[in-house]
Amino acid sequence: MDFYLQLEKEMKELKDSGLLVNIRTLESPQGPWLVVDGKKVLNLCSNNYLGLANDQRIKDAAIKAIQRWGVGPGAVRSIAGTMAIHKELEQTLAEFKKVEATLVVQSGFNANQAVIPMITNENDAIFSDELNHASIIDGIRLSKAKRYIWEHKNLHSLEQQLISASHENFRRKLIITDGVFSMDGDIAPLPGIVNLAKKYDALVMVDDAHGEGVLGENGRGVADHFNLTEEIDIEIGTLSKAFGVVGGFIAGKKVLIDYLKQKARPFLFSSSLSPSETAAALEATRILSRSEELVIKLWNNTHYFQDKIRKIGYDIGKTETPITPVMIYDEKKTWDFSAQLYEEGIFASAIVFPTVPRGKARIRVMISAAHSKEDLDFALSIFEKIGKNLNII
Repeated sequence: MDFYLQLEKEMKELKDSGLLVNIRTLESPQGPWLVVDGKKVLNLCSNNYLGLANDQRIKDAAIKAIQRWGVGPGAVRSIAGTMAIHKELEQTLAEFKKVEATLVVQSGFNANQAVIPMITNENDAIFSDELNHASIIDGIRLSKAKRYIWEHKNLHSLEQQLISASHENFRRKLIITDGVFSMDGDIAPLPGIVNLAKKYDALVMVDDAHGEGVLGENGRGVADHFNLTEEIDIEIGTLSKAFGVVGGFIAGKKVLIDYLKQKARPFLFSSSLSPSETAAALEATRILSRSEELVIKLWNNTHYFQDKIRKIGYDIGKTETPITPVMIYDEKKTWDFSAQLYEEGIFASAIVFPTVPRGKARIRVMISAAHSKEDLDFALSIFEKIGKNLNII
C-alpha cells in the first residue's frame, strides 16, 4: 500500500475509535481565560500552575534581555552559546533547589535524554515505575542498560525487582520515578524509594516536572516536600509548567553537572535557550524564591474545586495535587464531554489512549493560582450539567 494511503488509513482508524487528537489554536496569552479558535473559554487544561506565563514582571525581564543580549544564543552551549545570563539562571536554580549545581537544557523532555543514556550503559540496571513519563521511557530506550519495570508506586514490587537484579553483577543501579504523575496527580513514595536505594546500593533519579512550583517550601518540589533533597542523586526539572516559560534542567552534585557538560548530547549538539527565555525563567525563579503567595493560592483553589467536584459525584481518582482527573472511562464519551465543555465555554481536553491506558479516559482538569472562585464555580456548574446530560453522575 502507498505510504500516504497507509497514513490516511491510520488517521481514519484513530478518528473512528475516538482517539484522534483535536489540536486547537490559542489566540490569546496563557491565563485563566483564553480565546481558542475565536471563542472565549475558561482555561482548565494548561500547566500554567501559578499563572506566571503572562506575568508582567516576567515579560519585562524577557524584553530587557532581548535589548541587552539579542534574540538568539547563536551556538550550542559548548562552543559559543553560553552567555552570562545562562550561568546566572543555573546558579539561581541551584540555590532555589538547594543543590550544588544545575544544568539548563531546551526542555524537560531533553533533560531526561541528557542524563539517562549518559550515566548508564550495558553494564547497568534501570528500575522504572510503570507509569513514568514518556521522556523517561525514551531516555531508557536510548540507554543500553537492562530494564526493570516496577508496579506503580508499589515498593514491594520495586524491592522484588532490586532483589532480582542483585543476582547479576551490575556496575550501577538507577531507580527512576516521576515526582508527581501527570495523568493521575499522585505523588511518588520517595521516602520508601530512598530507603530501598540505600538498602540495595542504587541511585535515585526524580523527574519533578509537576512538583516544582507546587510542592515543598515556596514550590521547591517533591524532594523538598519530603525533606529528602540531600538523598536524591538527580532531579529533572522543567521551566515550562509552574515557571510559566520553557526549558528544562538537571539538578544535583557539581561533579554530575560537570560530567554532563562533557557528555550530554542535548547540551552539546543543540542550541541553548534564547536570552529572553533565560531571563524569563530567571525572573520566575526569583518570584518563587521571594514568596509563597502563589503556591498558597494554587492549593486553596485545588482544595476548593476538588472537594466540590467530588460532592457533585465525580470520581477524581487518588490525586494528591492540583492535577484533577475527572474519570469518564469511555473514550468516545470523553470526547463528547470535552466537546460539550467547549461549547459551554470551558477548555478542558480529553485524555485518552495512548496517553492513558484504554478504559481510563478522563478529562484532566488543571487548577491554577490564576483562577478566581467565580471561575471555579462556573466550571463546577457546567461539569454538573454535562455529567447529568451524559448520565455520568
